[in-house]
Amino acid sequence: MPRPSTALSALYAAALYGFIYLPVVVLVLFSFQGGRFPIPPFNGPSLQWYGQVFADGKLTSALLNSLVVALVSSAVACLLGFLAAYGLARFRPRGSGLARAMLTAPLTVSTLIIGLGLLISFNMIGVSRSLLTVGIGHVVLNLPLCFAILYAQMGEHQVNVERAARDLGANDFQVMALVTAPMLAPGIAAAFFLSVTFSWDEFLIAFLLSRFDVTLPVEIWSLLRSGLNPKTNAVGSIVFLGSIVLVLALELLVFRKAAARSARP
Repeated sequence: MPRPSTALSALYAAALYGFIYLPVVVLVLFSFQGGRFPIPPFNGPSLQWYGQVFADGKLTSALLNSLVVALVSSAVACLLGFLAAYGLARFRPRGSGLARAMLTAPLTVSTLIIGLGLLISFNMIGVSRSLLTVGIGHVVLNLPLCFAILYAQMGEHQVNVERAARDLGANDFQVMALVTAPMLAPGIAAAFFLSVTFSWDEFLIAFLLSRFDVTLPVEIWSLLRSGLNPKTNAVGSIVFLGSIVLVLALELLVFRKAAARSARP
């Protein structure tokens, strides 16, 4: 007979995971609803709403826009975050503490404030709203996160390897690109995929800075204005499946290889 503490731990774990994943289960279940409304009782299964998603030009265009914005803005944020982290960690210029504080400060600022500030700034310089401005907004949003992750990964144990590379004739760019970046590959991958996730889900900045070409969250918001629709459940299920695939790929291709390298004598 299990001890009370074990049973209580199991109950707590079940409640915790149920709280996290029950909305996802409901979302996926009612994406196969055969009826018009995604509410009980369940009537299905049916793939009609998935077919309607791929037949809807606005939804597929928004899905592609979100993918492009997420990938490009995350790559730019990771690159800028890596360069800033490398410069401040390795060269320690005067005022580096203030620079670090300024780079991480946007993490504490609401996305609404960031979006409004960018909207006013773009209007002042005459830049019209588009996917480009949304991408710039997502770089501003994700750059502090990328910097914080990569700066924390730049430990002193890497300095000797970089110093050895310089002794063998490598210049600063070669050390940064061929030595430091590969050693930080798990951190770079984590920063990139977190940025992709935040960019993919972000609504306020995308809503404020887009006009005709919109991202998926903005398009889903437009659909929900007319009420519940199983089509939005189908889109959410597709996005959830994509997220699972990305997490598994990251685990198999990056973190396990890094763990295997660190375990070698």
